[in-house]
Amino acid sequence: MVGSVAIEPLLRELIGLASPDPPGNERAIASRVHEVLTQLGIAAECDEFAPGRCNVIGRIKGRGRAPALALSAHLDTVPVGTAAWSKPPFAGIVEGGRLYGRGTADMKSAVVAMIAAAGQLQRRQTPLAGDVVLLFTAGESSNLLGARRVVERGRMAGIGALLVGEPSSLDVVVVEMAALWLRLTAKGRIGHVSGDPGVNAIDGLRRGLNRLEDLALPSRPHPLLGPPRLTVGRIEGGSAVNVTPDACSADVDLRLHPGIEAEAAIAAVRAAVGPDLEVARLDFKPAVESPAAAPFVQLCREVCTAHMGAPAALRGVPYFSDAAVLAAGREVAFAIVGPGEIGQSGQPDESVELAKVERAAAIYAEIAARWLEAQAANA
Repeated sequence: MVGSVAIEPLLRELIGLASPDPPGNERAIASRVHEVLTQLGIAAECDEFAPGRCNVIGRIKGRGRAPALALSAHLDTVPVGTAAWSKPPFAGIVEGGRLYGRGTADMKSAVVAMIAAAGQLQRRQTPLAGDVVLLFTAGESSNLLGARRVVERGRMAGIGALLVGEPSSLDVVVVEMAALWLRLTAKGRIGHVSGDPGVNAIDGLRRGLNRLEDLALPSRPHPLLGPPRLTVGRIEGGSAVNVTPDACSADVDLRLHPGIEAEAAIAAVRAAVGPDLEVARLDFKPAVESPAAAPFVQLCREVCTAHMGAPAALRGVPYFSDAAVLAAGREVAFAIVGPGEIGQSGQPDESVELAKVERAAAIYAEIAARWLEAQAANA
């Protein structure tokens, strides 16, 4: 389609292009997104940086009078899971004004809204004051692979503001918690139920995990965030029912407040589980926060309020986004505004309200145009 985007058909199409991570393969959806951007006259590239792992980067050229604004959304989703769905997860069924399917809320709806906004901006008679960069990334749901690739290639150079489309119910998210992933490992000695029983590593891990139930994680209470969280997400150990396991591990997810260092949380976990468990750091995604009074945040709130007809709230979230990599250590204005509803991510019968996707497209286009003009005026 040249010149404009029909939101519902495109979103249904992208939902049908399954892209769960794991296993991780965004090639089909990335190819289609790249094709649509090209049809809109937007310069774009599809960057396959590992087999099947693809980013799509687009750029709408402006007048060069302001730093660029980046619109960020990821192409992957979490897996469907084992819970029953009442509607097929990749059929894109529409019912009662909502579109159902894996990735509708988190966050293919934002991908489509950003594409639609880009089409509007590309058609402007007067070029924007600065560039708009589209960052559609792979592998956000687990380890931010695509965002790391964006940074490695220097694609954040010249970007002054970052608007992320993660679910926010079209409120304005200004703070996200840090995510620290650890692996706890217990060692034992292999044995057999018919002879030497050995030392059971599963028992050792169980004892250590029990000690975490009363752990008080380091905390800096925040008015927009709940308390820190610790979740055991995966356990692996044992080779056969009649063989005593000599190793067992658990992967643990910690969500931490801004200002809490990873090492402080690791030290607290080590002290709680004791010396019998090894504690290894797997990954750390730092917290990201913008001051509520920041001009970019206030603009986002004003635009969302106008389009929603009700005051947009400032919110904090326990999830992480590509901003943990894209904004880390940079003087980049930051906010999250997305049509998906907080709490829909990863759920069976995930869905999004189509009217909110339409509004999101208009919101993104207005924020981009007004922010870039304001930056040019202040230059």
